[in-house]
Parts: sequence; structure tokens; C-alpha cells
Amino acid sequence: MSSRAVLAVIVLVAMLIGGNFSALKFALDHTTPFLLTSLRTVVGGTFLLAFARLRGEVFPTERRDLINIFVVSFSITTVSSALLVFGVNRVPAGVASLLASTMPLFTAVLSLVLMSVPISRMAAAGLAIGFGGTLVLASPSLSGSAATIGIVALLFSALAWAFGNVYMKWQDMTNVSPIMLVGVQLYMSAAVLVPFALLVEGTADTEWGLGLFVPLFYAAIPANAVTFALLATVVRRATPTQAASSAYLIPVFGVFFGWLIRDEGLGWTEAAGGVLVIIGVYVLVTATARQAAALKN
Repeated sequence: MSSRAVLAVIVLVAMLIGGNFSALKFALDHTTPFLLTSLRTVVGGTFLLAFARLRGEVFPTERRDLINIFVVSFSITTVSSALLVFGVNRVPAGVASLLASTMPLFTAVLSLVLMSVPISRMAAAGLAIGFGGTLVLASPSLSGSAATIGIVALLFSALAWAFGNVYMKWQDMTNVSPIMLVGVQLYMSAAVLVPFALLVEGTADTEWGLGLFVPLFYAAIPANAVTFALLATVVRRATPTQAASSAYLIPVFGVFFGWLIRDEGLGWTEAAGGVLVIIGVYVLVTATARQAAALKN
């Protein structure tokens, strides 16, 4: 995959996930965090598996494939997704975006430890610039007091997402299509999350109606099923750090959709942070793409 194609997919993924923060805030007005997470997996998994079957794809039956899918499922669409919704319910959207953007840092470290993937000086500079941009972007939100438990949950969410991202590359799961991979992954998560949510939260605090279903649909399909399938595709054709760099653009779109949908302010600080984030992503992606091309040659 060329560096331009990688950048295009990264921007699309970041845009879809960026809108997810606003969608989750709306949905959480009508339900509880873990039940919302489990509903996302059921809706998103059903959509992807139905689409995969229409394409004539076969359900994976190899023991190794199912074990690997479960590991990715548990780390990304179970633990990471549940902690993300749990954290978003407790901290401002800007802080949540900042914490989500730490995922590439965890990815770079895990890639080095598990796969011995070196980090070039330029790629490291991109990581530093991007993280600096997220600090600037989210700095207005940091002036208030955020719940410590929400911050910890979002950091562990980023760590779990990074591990699943690296694991897909480490174990070479290319014999299962990205669509089928994520569809099965989401259903495995649903098998864990649905009973957990019903046991811990129940349904007494849930209001079933359009106020829940509309943001749930967006959070389940465009922001969940589609983005994870796109990320799985990128992971196969790029380095894990390239794929993870989409997290740096998430706060940009998170702030934009917050302004567009939720009437949140968008000032010079957010604009300056967004520019730094975009520069950081560009430097990181192009550096790692050149490094991968050099290794092939």
C-alpha cells in the first residue's frame, strides 16, 4: 500500500472515529456504558457478517485462526471498546481524544518488543510532533478536573487497542478477510459483553427509542465495524505504527464534530493543535513507509 493510500485510509478512519465521541455522548444520555458497548458489537458484528456472507466468504474454522481472532477480539473490541465508552462517560471529549491519541506510542513500543520493528529518527520525530499536537488540541479541556478513573480507563483502552493492532501483524492473520475477521471478532466480543452488561448494569436505566438507536447505529457500523475492517486492511499492508497513527487525527475530527453537532467551541488553540497533529501523522506515515520500502529493497 502506497503512503498516499495509507494516509487516505488513516484520514477516513480518524474522521469516522472522531464522530464517534459525539455519538457516544448522545447515546449515553439514554443507556449505560457497558450495555452500549455490547449493543455496538451485536449491531456491528451482524452487519459485517451479513456483508461477508453476501460476498461469498466462508466462516473461519481453523483452530489457529479462531484463537488469534479471539485474542484480537478480547483486546480491541472487548476490553478497549468497553473501557473507551466507560471513560468517555466520565471525562470531557477533549481529554478522551487526547488519551486515545496515546495509542501510537504504545504501538511503537509493542512493535519494538514483540516484532523488533525499529523506529527511525524521523518516525520518532513524527510521534513527538503528533503527541505535542494532541496536547495543544486538548489543553483547554485539561483546565478542568477530570475523573481519575476515566483517565485510567482510557489509557488502558489505548494500550489494549495497540496490543491488538500489533498482534494482527505479528501473527499474520491474512488468510481471513478483514470483513470476516472483524465480524467474527465483534460477535466474540458480544458473547462476553452482553452477559457482563446485563449482570452489572441491567436495562432499567435504558430508554429504548430514536435517541438511543440513531447514535447507536453510527457508533456500531461506521465508527466501529467499518473502521476496524479498514484498520485490519491497513495493518496487513503497512507497519503497525502506520496503522496506529490514525489516532493522532482522531482529536481533530472529534473537536470538529463536537463543534458541528454539539455546538462546542473551536478556537485558535484547537486549530493550532490540529495542524501539528496532521504534520505529525504525515511525517510518521511517510517515514515508516520509506523505511518499509528500503527494507524490501
